[in-house]
Amino acid sequence: MAEVEPAGEWARHWQHAELPGLDLLRARYVRHTFPRHSHEGYVLATVTSGVEEVGLPEGSVQAGPGTVIMINPEVPHTARAGVPEGWAYATLYPSAQVINGIAADLTGPRGTVGFTGTGVSDPHAARLITGVHRAAEEGNALAADSVLRILVARLLDRHGSVQPARAAHSAGARDAARARAVLEERMDRPPTLEALAAELGTSPFALLRAFKKQYGMPPHTWLTDARVRCARRMLDAGTAPAEAAAAVGFTDQPHLNRHFTRIVGVPPGAYRRERARTYKTGKGHSP
Repeated sequence: MAEVEPAGEWARHWQHAELPGLDLLRARYVRHTFPRHSHEGYVLATVTSGVEEVGLPEGSVQAGPGTVIMINPEVPHTARAGVPEGWAYATLYPSAQVINGIAADLTGPRGTVGFTGTGVSDPHAARLITGVHRAAEEGNALAADSVLRILVARLLDRHGSVQPARAAHSAGARDAARARAVLEERMDRPPTLEALAAELGTSPFALLRAFKKQYGMPPHTWLTDARVRCARRMLDAGTAPAEAAAAVGFTDQPHLNRHFTRIVGVPPGAYRRERARTYKTGKGHSP
């Protein structure tokens, strides 16, 4: 299990080889805070002790035991302890393909689905989340997959809807999308805000406002998040952390370590070791 400072904090972020499209995180945090970031897939989490404070565009949610947190793809959010003793939780990160595949199997919404609630009191669903973790850690992929589908079906039935497509109609939205494309292409050597705005034919403050409105965070924050995502994919493929750090534009491995740990919840070395163990054993390893 990966230790995260300070003492008393711990976290494990892993996959089960027979459950594609699903990451699992079980952790206890006291002083650790997650900066504003987003995920390509969904977040389904439940607090098992303490209180987690989740910051979302519409406001903060205080989540204690029995509460289920649901966050849709690309929704920016933060997380921190809501009480001095911190919080422990179990989190599932199913991909969009997993959630939409389950939705297509049901008689519910069709298309790209999302969850309308963020923090809901649902002790039964909370037990299902911890049940997925328990089954996966025991190596029981059949049970983990079954419980995951029961959980998602329950949440979609109570809180699911078809998500409208985000269209970039305004000039500001188009500039934000173009800026994002430039930053993705030049992740290791990004331009300054002034140079980026000049390249797009707009002003720095106009681009800053448009980007934050479109993606929920300013360009520099988004770029750090994107670099960590890219580094994760490289670590998944077996790349060493130092090589990944250089490739995505971090100054050195400690720079990657700092941002990766803050956003993912575990250091990149521990993350890579869990991935290597998963694919070596075929199912992961119980902590």
